[in-house]
Amino acid sequence: MALAPAAPDDDTLTQTGLAPARRGRVLLIACGALAHEILAVKAANGWDHLDLQCLPANLHLWPEKITDAVEAAVRERRDAYDSVFVVYADCGTGGLLQAKCAELGVEMVEGPHCYSFFEGNAAFAAISETEFTAFYLTDFLVRQFDAFVWKPMGLDRHPELRDMLFGNYDKLVYQAQTRDPALEAKARDCAARLGLAYEYRFTGYGDLVPALQRAAAR
Repeated sequence: MALAPAAPDDDTLTQTGLAPARRGRVLLIACGALAHEILAVKAANGWDHLDLQCLPANLHLWPEKITDAVEAAVRERRDAYDSVFVVYADCGTGGLLQAKCAELGVEMVEGPHCYSFFEGNAAFAAISETEFTAFYLTDFLVRQFDAFVWKPMGLDRHPELRDMLFGNYDKLVYQAQTRDPALEAKARDCAARLGLAYEYRFTGYGDLVPALQRAAAR
């Protein structure tokens, strides 16, 4: 099995993203929060014809900006590739990203968000009606908890806001893509900091794999 090429550090993926290598005939335009997983799946399957560009993961702090950012990337890069595949779910765009991808003639990952496709969209839909008080973290978000949760919500400055912001949640679910005791320990700490019960759930890459298989078959 080929080793996955190293992704940039998480801070770079959060703030800047990842430029394409300009090799391959299919371009994946993805969220920076998925870089490690996409590179791992790509290497494991020998999909050297897939090139990866990641937009900054912190666009998720302003989901209204995601659609325009994806459109700009597609229009800038599409002429250099045979096809483009968008590795974003809806991600809080209210259907706007899907409509834009349809307009541009590019396919995108199915599902409302990465928590759903990592769990498996069918499985997540089945539990969503009973698990609406769960707060989810992925590998990336455990590593970047301060950048995506603690600081943007002002908890670093006003920890007294915790109960107001998280009072309607009852547990933190760590959807683990990899088996990493250090990350699990950090996820437990995240749950404790938020005052939530903790649940570990190994999901692996879920529906991300068949999505990338579709892209690779082009």
